[in-house]
Amino acid sequence: MPILTPGAAVTTTRAHVHYVVTEYGTAMLLGRSLAERARSLIAIAAPQFREPLERAAYDLHLLYR
Repeated sequence: MPILTPGAAVTTTRAHVHYVVTEYGTAMLLGRSLAERARSLIAIAAPQFREPLERAAYDLHLLYR
């Protein structure tokens, strides 16, 4: 999901997350910018969601062309 639904609970901040692991890979997020984090997370998303997530990241101005 590119963003959380309004009212969704967040139990940890992005500064606390160092690694995210999925069946498609591992993303090391520690010390990375928002754009770098977005690209890393998109890269380990399920293949059918990568393009919509990338589009959403551009729409949210996390990534630039």
